[in-house]
Amino acid sequence: MSLYLCVDCGGTKTSAVICNDDGSILGRAAGGPSNLTYLSLEAFLSSVADTVSNALQVSNKSSTLPPDGRSPFSAAWFGVSGADSPAAIAKITPSLSALLAIPAGPRLVITNDTHLLAAPVRMYPDVSHAIAVIAGTGSNSVSFVEKDGAIEELARAGGWGWILGDEGGGFYVGRETMRQILMEEDKASIGALTPAESKLRDRVLERFGVKSVMEILGGVYFPDPLPDASPSLLPQGMTREKRLSSLCPLVFSAAFEDGDWLALRILGACASSLASQIAVLLAGPTDNSPRLVRAGESVISFGGSLAGVERYRKMILDDLAHHGHVFRRVEFIDDPAAVGAIGLAASYTQGQP
Repeated sequence: MSLYLCVDCGGTKTSAVICNDDGSILGRAAGGPSNLTYLSLEAFLSSVADTVSNALQVSNKSSTLPPDGRSPFSAAWFGVSGADSPAAIAKITPSLSALLAIPAGPRLVITNDTHLLAAPVRMYPDVSHAIAVIAGTGSNSVSFVEKDGAIEELARAGGWGWILGDEGGGFYVGRETMRQILMEEDKASIGALTPAESKLRDRVLERFGVKSVMEILGGVYFPDPLPDASPSLLPQGMTREKRLSSLCPLVFSAAFEDGDWLALRILGACASSLASQIAVLLAGPTDNSPRLVRAGESVISFGGSLAGVERYRKMILDDLAHHGHVFRRVEFIDDPAAVGAIGLAASYTQGQP
C-alpha cells in the first residue's frame, strides 16, 4: 500500500495528513508553527519533523524520521507559508528530501501553502481559473489556471509578511485595532469629547493592563522577550508581532457577537484591504492580459482561520462585488492538508505525474 503525505506549514500551526491510494486518511497530526519567513531552518525542520512523525504513529507506521532506508511515502507535498520564491524553496528542499528520504524531484512537491487551495478548480466544469486566498495569521492571494489536467500558477499578490503586508490577516487586524483606537482618542482630544463607548476598546485596555488609551503604547513597543524567556500569555511577554495578532479573537468576538461599532469598522477596513489585494489578480471589463483572471469564470477558494469566519468572508466578497468582481463559485477549505494529500494520491493513481 502506497502512502501519500501532505504538510500544511503555517504561521500558527503545522498540519500533516497521510492517506493511501484510494484517498482514505490513515493518520494526521498538528504541531507548532512552521512559517519559513519567521523561523530558522532548524526550527522549521524541527516543527515539521515532529508533526510528520506523530502522523506516522497515528497511521500505525513505525518508521522513524529520517528513515533508515526506504521512505515510508510514495510522494509528499509541502505547502509552506513563507516559501515565496524559488530561492526559498531551494533552501529547504535538501533538508526535506533528507528528512523523508525522497529525492528532490516530482515525488517531492514543495510550494507556497496557498497552492493547496487551488484544488477546487478541478471540482467544477464551469470554471477554468481559481483564486486561492489565505487569511489567517498572515495573508496571500494566488491565481491559477487549469490547463491540460494540470493546475498552473499565474500570478500572486501579497504574502509580504507582517512588517510589509499581510492585509486582512491576524497581525493586520491587531494593528488596525490599535490604530483606530488611538485615532478615536486623537479625535476626542481635539474637541475634548469622550469617545463613544466600545466593548472592544475596554477589552484591549484590560488586555494590556492599563486604564487609559495612551498607556497602551508602552505595551505595544515594549522590547521583545529574550529567546530563552518563559512563555507568557501577557502581551509584554510576547513578541511584538504576536502582541498585536493575539488581539484578533477580541475583535471578532466584539464585532460578531456584541455588534460593537468599532470592531465592525475595523474588520470592514481589513476586509477591504484584502479585497484590494485580491483585485490585483482580477481582470476588469476592458483588461485583456492573459495573466489576469475574470471572476465570473473562476472559483475563489479561501483558507485560514480568519477566512473561516463566514461573516468576515462575506465582507471580503461584498467589497469585491462592489468593484464588479462576482465569482461564479466560492469555496472555503478548512483542511488544506487533507485536500492536498487526497489530491496527491489521486494524481498518482490516475497516472498524471
